[in-house]
Amino acid sequence: MPNKQNAKKALRQNIKRAAQNLARRTKFREAIKKANKAENVKKALEYAREAQKALDKAAKTGVIKKNTAARKLSRLMKKIQAKGKK
Repeated sequence: MPNKQNAKKALRQNIKRAAQNLARRTKFREAIKKANKAENVKKALEYAREAQKALDKAAKTGVIKKNTAARKLSRLMKKIQAKGKK
């Protein structure tokens, strides 16, 4: 356990930030899974919009990199488009 006041504060901040990061990561992962499992294309696009919002927020806050968010969204949209062509 930290002894100094600033070390105690740093620990509190780290715990709080880790919880926020985990929540953001979970949110975009669940949104991507929902979009992948959607039966029709219309629902999938609706879920993809949620996934895009979650991915952009995660990238903005530094949970993931900007290119990673773009790659994940691109792959998701590619799957949805393929679903529409069937």
